[in-house]
Amino acid sequence: MYRTLGSCARELPRRPRASQGREPPLTVHHLNQLLLLCSLVLLVAVAAVRISSRSGLPSLLVYLGIGVLMGQDGIGNIHFSNAELTQVIGYAALVVILAEGGLGTKWKEVEPVLASATMLALVGVGVSVGVTAAGAHYLVGLEWRHALIIGAVVSSTDAAAVFSVLRRIPLPARVTGTLEAESGFNDAPVVILVVAFSTAGPVEHWYVLLGEIAMELAIGAALGLAVGWLGAWGLRHVALPASGLYPIAVMAIAVTAYAAGALAHGSGFLAVYLASMVLGNAKLPHWPATRGFAEGLGWIAQIGMFVLLGLLVTPHELGDDFLPALVIGLVLTMVARPLSVIASLTPFRVPWGEQTLMSWAGLRGAVPIILATIPMVNGVDSSRRIFNIVFVLVVVYTLVQGPTLPWLARKLRLGEGPEAADLGIESAPLERLRGHLLSVSIPEGSLMHGVEVNELRLPAGAAVTLVVREGKSFVPLPATVLRRGDELLVVATDPVRDAAEQRLRAVGHGGKLAGWLGTR
Repeated sequence: MYRTLGSCARELPRRPRASQGREPPLTVHHLNQLLLLCSLVLLVAVAAVRISSRSGLPSLLVYLGIGVLMGQDGIGNIHFSNAELTQVIGYAALVVILAEGGLGTKWKEVEPVLASATMLALVGVGVSVGVTAAGAHYLVGLEWRHALIIGAVVSSTDAAAVFSVLRRIPLPARVTGTLEAESGFNDAPVVILVVAFSTAGPVEHWYVLLGEIAMELAIGAALGLAVGWLGAWGLRHVALPASGLYPIAVMAIAVTAYAAGALAHGSGFLAVYLASMVLGNAKLPHWPATRGFAEGLGWIAQIGMFVLLGLLVTPHELGDDFLPALVIGLVLTMVARPLSVIASLTPFRVPWGEQTLMSWAGLRGAVPIILATIPMVNGVDSSRRIFNIVFVLVVVYTLVQGPTLPWLARKLRLGEGPEAADLGIESAPLERLRGHLLSVSIPEGSLMHGVEVNELRLPAGAAVTLVVREGKSFVPLPATVLRRGDELLVVATDPVRDAAEQRLRAVGHGGKLAGWLGTR
């Protein structure tokens, strides 16, 4: 039976300290220096997001560049080589990123493609690992163990890269839902494969490995759904004294799902993604505040993770591994990924144009680089070369795929025409009155623009009580015409709260004829 990541981590030998003397304690002066450095890095990273959004480059490359510049070959001359610490921090950051991604994943987009996304995350990963490993062995000359490790490491699409790039492109819901769900699901089997291939001794009895993967995924899925449902039920029935506590509670529930899944020898990554997706679709109170808090934590996690990975790499050692990385990346991008998409999605009759886009949208990012630290921590020979190859592969092909993805979507006629913008609705519970106060923002592109208040056709027990327009508030009449940029206050009794929100969203997407035209 193969060891899971948790058990493997527990059995890792402790590294001896370079010096047996006591390390100097952290003083207030050291803390001040550290805070100054971290705050400057965050400010530079935040400014870099603006540059990357204009150029079309994923921001992860900018963060990696900051880490490289701070490293031993850069202007910062910081020597950092602790792969074990990088792995631990990377896993913690990945938990936050998956939680943020799950909270933003809409069930109505994922539900129709759940089977195909699961197939892509399981069968697709298997095809990608096999084809990429074969290319690394026969074209680059790596021995089979190293080739399998690299094949497994680079077969996981990166949640941070996928979430950040795809949400800026107006793609069909089926494409976006499939890619987002795949990036949330495929981390789990890939981690198990990388740990198995990095464990000392040959990998035998492949059917045992498949059985362990299935078991860990089942445990993670069950615990994630259970923790998410219980957490959502608790937050909707327990009124917290301050709105700022809801975001903290949501993130704590998501992390609880990860820890419970990992400690139960299941997939913690799958657990945190599913729990977060349940919470994100549960219509919790003060949801916009929770969403903003999660996005902020997600950005901090991405920045910290990528900067640390940039520090770990040694640029002057990458020269010899540049060509092998290009060859393996070419096999992955042009052969392995398209074959995995075809094998996984053709049975579901997904159009060839969408399959082409999803083949090119298999973005890699920090996840493969983090997974490349597992063989380093486990003491696999030539593990430093594996890390360098993965690092070069991720950087080069992210530079190629990220900026060209919107162009390809337009060429395939999959990125044309913005969809109706969704409404921002925040709910504040009125416990003593057994009601809810809904704050509704009408964004650009919403079809609620031009609709009269009485045409909203809200259920009995719900009413628009106030409209805020251009900084001025007034009580609307039934014939008041709503406009883009308006903010509405809607009071709804507890029994019709969900129906009122559903109707508001339907009008936002379908206009005044939403119910008759079938828009929900």
